[in-house]
Amino acid sequence: MVSIVALGDATTQLLHGLGHEDCTRVKAALDFASATYGDSLATSGQGAFEFSLAVGGTLALLRSDAETRMAGLLFELAVVDPAHAAQIEDRFGKDVAAMVHGVQQLIRLRDLTANQAPVGRGKNAAQEAKAQVETLRKMLLAMASDMRVVLVRLASCVTSLRWFAEQKRFDAVTHDYGREVLDLYAPLANRLGIFQLKWELEDLAFRMMEPETYKRIAKMLEEKRMLRESFVQSAITRLQDELAAAGIKAEVSGRPKHIYSIYKKMRGKELDFTALYDVRAFRVIVADVKTCYTVLGLVHNIWTPIPKEFDDYISRPKPNGYQSLHTVVNADDGRPLEVQIRTQEMHNFAEYGVAAHWRYKEEGGSNFKSQQYDEKIAWLRQLLAWNSDVAGAVAGQEELQREWVEKLKSTTLDDRIFVLTPQARVLELPVGATPIDFAYHLHTDVGHRCRGAKIDGTMVPLNTALHNGQTCEIITAKGAPGSAGPSRDWLSPGYTVSSRTRTKIRAWFHALELAETLAHGRGQVEKSLQREGKTAVNLEALAHKLGFAKLDDLFIAVGKDKFSLRHVEAALHEPSETAQQEDAAVVNKSRASSVEQGAKSGVLVVGTEGLMTQLARCCKPAPPDPIVGFVTRGKGVSIHRASCKNFGEMAAKAPERVLETEWGRTGNDTVYPIDIFILASDRQGLLRDISEVLTREKINVIGVNTQSAKGTARMVFTAEIGATGQLQKALAAIAEVPGVQEAKRT
Repeated sequence: MVSIVALGDATTQLLHGLGHEDCTRVKAALDFASATYGDSLATSGQGAFEFSLAVGGTLALLRSDAETRMAGLLFELAVVDPAHAAQIEDRFGKDVAAMVHGVQQLIRLRDLTANQAPVGRGKNAAQEAKAQVETLRKMLLAMASDMRVVLVRLASCVTSLRWFAEQKRFDAVTHDYGREVLDLYAPLANRLGIFQLKWELEDLAFRMMEPETYKRIAKMLEEKRMLRESFVQSAITRLQDELAAAGIKAEVSGRPKHIYSIYKKMRGKELDFTALYDVRAFRVIVADVKTCYTVLGLVHNIWTPIPKEFDDYISRPKPNGYQSLHTVVNADDGRPLEVQIRTQEMHNFAEYGVAAHWRYKEEGGSNFKSQQYDEKIAWLRQLLAWNSDVAGAVAGQEELQREWVEKLKSTTLDDRIFVLTPQARVLELPVGATPIDFAYHLHTDVGHRCRGAKIDGTMVPLNTALHNGQTCEIITAKGAPGSAGPSRDWLSPGYTVSSRTRTKIRAWFHALELAETLAHGRGQVEKSLQREGKTAVNLEALAHKLGFAKLDDLFIAVGKDKFSLRHVEAALHEPSETAQQEDAAVVNKSRASSVEQGAKSGVLVVGTEGLMTQLARCCKPAPPDPIVGFVTRGKGVSIHRASCKNFGEMAAKAPERVLETEWGRTGNDTVYPIDIFILASDRQGLLRDISEVLTREKINVIGVNTQSAKGTARMVFTAEIGATGQLQKALAAIAEVPGVQEAKRT
């Protein structure tokens, strides 16, 4: 039990700074708590009334309002005596009851996440665990519809840690409690600028987790905390006197570095204790940049600066925009003392801007993902700082205090909600998110297979809105991944709020429609091939012939009725350019002795007597050209010149169809069609002069194609020759015709 003397002191502290009416209300809550708690114990093992009185006293030191102190006195009733907890609203109002409920929600979160399953394995596990802790921190603030709830929770944490330290209790329970405080609550106190609690939370939690390391660092400090604080205060007083003498207006504040901060710096930078220069430090805030450098000179005049321990972040700001002068000097006792000098604008930017101290310390950089979250944290910090100023300078002005309370109640992180999985993993979702959003946030396949949901163990419709702190369990369809899909109803209003979720649902239906279109188009093309008896056709080649990059593109175009099957059927009947060149027979209608059949061509196919042969149109071979044969499908052997480019491509694809061939004996009346190309300057009578040369050389012309453009004529004569020797003589004669620039066989 609390002694009468101690109770009197604690009560005085609890009521400090309150008006008469507020004191009456807080006393009523104190009397109710005293009568109700009795000899009950708090969760920590401390007497419930003693614990609650200490929480209320800590909140009083933070200059909180009466309702916050009342909530601190009463929130433990929900555990100790739920029946009396139900009376809080009737006795003390809705706000106090709401805060008590809010604190219990935060405590419930601790119970839910205490046995959280591992978030991953391998090299990404640490990163995922860090992200999960950050999400929990955000969840704590989001669950507190009134930010004063967070103050009560922080005060309760520091009270429990003080009790553990006083009892010298170091076990698994206190170790886990210390870990929770370091991971969640100390960073929150830091972000909100409640440094009085932040430092104590860190030191006490660190002591719970690593008592031996804590003792070792404490011994290295060689002096008590009070002595260090006294030294820093005396240094500040001396500097203030010097500044006043120089006519410089400045705000000077400082504190000795606490044990956990020293531990982190030694570990993070792998420094020995003797290399730490900022165990004792203070800050000077002045009006302008010029005064910053003036103060720097004054500091160096009072104390001896340590070489190489000066940083000018004003002329060379840090990448995140942070500006300040940092110097380390030897104090009067020979020990280092760090001094930071900056303007008020620089200080505001460091505390509330993108270079905020909590971001720098926790993440070591300025790559921030949630600007909106940071802005709200900065606003909360300014509210809390403003309340401290009001309470200190204008105590008793209850109107300003009420204004602060209303602003603090209305400033919440209400744009996001935080929901737990059955394994206690916390997911961050937009406000109004449903179980469908939750499922797709877990995994796309979980979203596709979602068929039902339970919230806190109760089955609910899939369009139910989720709220902070709830546990959601997704019921999925059985079967292999991809075997089930979403409902089109999910795209209707009310089923989802996340654009990411709707994008994934639409993508599933798009893929489904594409697959159906592809299957339909494939079926149509295959039926067409069956009708035409062309089932052995190379479909990829057919697609390329029809102008499609991929076979699936042809199927999709047919499936969407954007490409007619008539084009496919026409392509099946239309021989390719290569096939036309290799399969077409040369038909000479001018003479009966012209080559019409392979048997009359005078070609000897070695080892394959009696096989039908045809001269290829692409290169039009004639004796004594070196020739080769290529076995075609259904039209015998196609004869090519050995230098024919088309033959080279076909032989590379099907070398087993190449045959050795040579010219056999030909009759005197056997002729072969060839093409003669002539390039000349166009003039009247040019065609007549060339025709006369061919007639004189006894070469029969069976076709002529001429084109003329810009004074140049291009002519192709298809002629019949018995041998290439006859052709060479004719070409030489044509070259002598006036205006002819080139004459050759093609």
